[in-house]
Amino acid sequence: MLVKEFRVILPLTVEEYQVAQLYSVAEASKNETGGGEGIEVLKNEPFDNHPLLGDEYSKGQYTYKIYHLKSKVPSFIRLLAPEGSLEMHEEAWNAYPYCRTVISNPTYMKKNFTVCIETLHAPDMGTQENAHKLMGEKLKLREVVTVDISNDSVKSADYKEEEDPTKFKSEKTGRGPLTGPQWWKKCDPVMTCYKLVTCEFKWFGFQTRIEKFIMDTERRLFTNFHRQVFCWMDRWHGMNMDDIRRLEDETKEELDEQRQIGTVRGTTGE
Repeated sequence: MLVKEFRVILPLTVEEYQVAQLYSVAEASKNETGGGEGIEVLKNEPFDNHPLLGDEYSKGQYTYKIYHLKSKVPSFIRLLAPEGSLEMHEEAWNAYPYCRTVISNPTYMKKNFTVCIETLHAPDMGTQENAHKLMGEKLKLREVVTVDISNDSVKSADYKEEEDPTKFKSEKTGRGPLTGPQWWKKCDPVMTCYKLVTCEFKWFGFQTRIEKFIMDTERRLFTNFHRQVFCWMDRWHGMNMDDIRRLEDETKEELDEQRQIGTVRGTTGE
């Protein structure tokens, strides 16, 4: 089992990020869907009485998605895995500012594979020592990684000039570009996404390699996604939650159609 806490610092308020995240998830889903692969949304509905983070949060929005992958996993996994097994199921409980996401592969790996992502959004600069109230072995295993959306390197295949925080300046808010080391110390507002990732892959001979691949992939996704969140600011700024729910409904229909046509899009596993 690997445990990492990724701290993503952003020049936003916690309230702004709620809209920004949901908008960007919808848009990014479109970019990852096509040619028989991508994201299928099965449920998107309110939930209640589901205690999270020690009963501190208990109601919000529940989503259930299936990720149809194939090309989005490493080639050695595609060689080992049987046809139809490369589907990941994602359940998410969004009780903002806290969210819990569980990814599994119930058709093939069953209980031998889970990735749990717990996120707390807080109005600070990543200075909380134990935002997720960890204890015992899990606290000992935890490795803290700061994700710098401006200075961290990205793969050449992922880079887009219009999604480069060092070059973007928001017309609506005047924020950006984000330059220099620890740029967040010069920002107001500022917030942090404390993303605790717990990964278990119980497959003899592959556990270490796959768990490392998953953690590397999560860091890549967190970096690219939050670069988009910031650089798409002028698209989502001013939207409210009613706007977001309409966008999600429209996106579900578009994803269902897009998955059946066109070519494979987005992040691959190579």
